[in-house]
Amino acid sequence: MSKIIGTHNGSFHSDEALAIYMIQLLPEYKSSKIIRTRDPNELEKCDIVVDVGGVYDHATKRYDHHQRSFDEQFSKDFQTRLSSAGLIYKHYGKQVISQVVGDKISQKDIDFLYIKLYKSIIESFDGVDNGVERYPVDIEPKYEDHTSIFSMVKSLNPGWNEPDQDYDQRFSKAMTLVGNFLVDKINYYSLSWLPARDIVLRAYNSRFDIDPSGLIMLLDHFCPWESHLFDIEASNENTNSDSSDVKPLYIIFEDTNGSYRIRAISKKLGSFENRKPLPEQWRGYRDDELSQRAKVKGCIFVHATGFIGGNQTRDGAIEMAKTAIDI
Repeated sequence: MSKIIGTHNGSFHSDEALAIYMIQLLPEYKSSKIIRTRDPNELEKCDIVVDVGGVYDHATKRYDHHQRSFDEQFSKDFQTRLSSAGLIYKHYGKQVISQVVGDKISQKDIDFLYIKLYKSIIESFDGVDNGVERYPVDIEPKYEDHTSIFSMVKSLNPGWNEPDQDYDQRFSKAMTLVGNFLVDKINYYSLSWLPARDIVLRAYNSRFDIDPSGLIMLLDHFCPWESHLFDIEASNENTNSDSSDVKPLYIIFEDTNGSYRIRAISKKLGSFENRKPLPEQWRGYRDDELSQRAKVKGCIFVHATGFIGGNQTRDGAIEMAKTAIDI
């Protein structure tokens, strides 16, 4: 007989939609049936219960987080209280990753991604469901944002004045939405992001060969680099290396058309504020006019905000970076 997954009926949220999607990725629950109810007698018949029932007990596969006594985090390194998404990921996350990527990565890489994916993706589901503010509440946003996956799931609930309020069908749509999002992210981090770490580490370790200042990095290949760089820098801060205090200002990589880009490195991961933007007198100019202003041949452009620029050649991009350091 196929197994039964229980969760609550009525309005749904992104955390239980993702939690159940992850459960159904596991072989033993692949053909499971979902029952949405708050009836204790019906929930008692379920093989696993998520986001309802008032009990968290991994041994009996009960994963509710609403009870007053619940205060579970992913690990001692995190402070966010878990939602049903975090609970299921905590106990089954490595199996979920393995089911998505198969034998394409090693167990060591799965262990590494297990933590990375929680920090990058799952914790946000926990934070949103538990009402944890990302920023101080007295900061007024400069614009509205209703494009998050959490807003999209919320909008899938039937409207208060809709005559046909088929919650189960809409919950299925929510599961597909968050599930496809998770699978895409697992594939990205496993097959694209993770292999880039060695490229970024080589560029970081060889930056003094590019310029004695150590302020310029050159990637062998373009790849996802930013989060790796901040991880490497954070790790090196715990060492006594003489180079650990020298944080690069610019990173250079080849563009798809064969030209080269010079990118100003952000002060913090995800920030639009850079350690040192490209010079103000270059910003918004292109081609020959920019080359004359920068006194560097082959310039293509510098963005109006100074966060990125381009040159026709690798050496030209390096020269732009060296010049920018001294301005």
